[in-house]
Amino acid sequence: MQVTVEAGEGLARHMIVELPADDFERQVDQKLRDAARQANIPGFRPGKVPMRVLRQRFGESVRGEVLSEMVQSSFVRAVTDQDLHPAGVPEIEPDIDAGSRRYAYVAKFDVLPEVELKDLAGKRIARPVAAVTDADVEAMIERLREQRRTFEDVERPAQSGDRVTITFVGSIDGEPFEGGSGEHHELVLGSERFIPGFEAQLEGASAGEERVVEVTFPEAYQNADLAGRHAQFQVSVEAVAAPSLPAVDAEFMAAFGIDDGDAERFRADVRANMERELAQRIEANVKKQVTDALLEANPVDLPPALVNAEIRDMKRQTLQAAGAGANGIDLPDALFAEPAERRAKLTLVMREVVKRYELQPSSEQVEALVQEWAATYENPEEVVSYYYADPQRLSEVESVVLEKLAIERLLESADVEDEPNSFDDLVQANDV
Repeated sequence: MQVTVEAGEGLARHMIVELPADDFERQVDQKLRDAARQANIPGFRPGKVPMRVLRQRFGESVRGEVLSEMVQSSFVRAVTDQDLHPAGVPEIEPDIDAGSRRYAYVAKFDVLPEVELKDLAGKRIARPVAAVTDADVEAMIERLREQRRTFEDVERPAQSGDRVTITFVGSIDGEPFEGGSGEHHELVLGSERFIPGFEAQLEGASAGEERVVEVTFPEAYQNADLAGRHAQFQVSVEAVAAPSLPAVDAEFMAAFGIDDGDAERFRADVRANMERELAQRIEANVKKQVTDALLEANPVDLPPALVNAEIRDMKRQTLQAAGAGANGIDLPDALFAEPAERRAKLTLVMREVVKRYELQPSSEQVEALVQEWAATYENPEEVVSYYYADPQRLSEVESVVLEKLAIERLLESADVEDEPNSFDDLVQANDV
């Protein structure tokens, strides 16, 4: 087997592989003899068809089969011998001239770029430092109460925080517009779910009252036909209900897994969950800074095949997350192009980080992460068994551990400065 590599533009490569003629023709002859046993050709008994007839009838298709098989067996060996690292599936073009006994193919593909890794020397990383305080815990408990609030009808004007039931018809320049009407709609005043200014104009309204609400759609409104336009709504207030928060009693705590009604254990459990969430947010914050700095220090030319593969993967993940309702949806590639390019670049550079520093996750580190994940579930033992029952699942955990090790190693070369923060700064602000 003779291999010639020609460099194309950028990362493109053309690899010409000349296959041994004797091997090729021997495999063709064998397939033709196999075909002769079952060939049904008029004028010849099965198994008695002359080779020249078989060649005329089946030669071209058999040569195609043999080429396909020899491509599969020779391509990996060829790129390995030439120290090439293809990015994606190659495009194969046959180059066969049986008369001159030339059996070859041209493989066209992009190669992975070489990354001359630069660490984060001179790069500043602001590492958030925060703790969960008693006040944070109490504030979280209040938020949990808010999530389980109920509403009771009241005979008084509506105020912020109340839930009003309304029927409304919107119009622009006297004409109703699509999506501007609703019946028996429940709206919590102050929730900012409607157009800015709408909810505030219903404060002070009572059940049975009619109001005219006038608003202007934001310039950046999602519906471009309505953006920046002035609208008028005829609103009928059907009911006003005031919020009622549940007491922090045994029934309330049981909803969060504290069946014995122990208030101190409940607060300790809330604190533990908050501390876990805080640690995850800090880790994610640092990881984002490190990966941004890493990509800035290591610009990479990407082969299109890598980006396209990431786009396909992100599409698949998005549609899987959407469930059965996403069947038949064709999401545009442009929607994923930017994050796919970042992910492809990061994969290449992080691979070099792992290689340079010879990083390898230990079984103890993998087990610790599985236990950490399992702790957030009602039955941790089942979660642990779930991961250890399948090597593929466990390899996903190993990949996460490896990424954590790479981030830690990169931080050693960066200028890391601790930056004081609060729980709300790091967690609640990101949930808005």
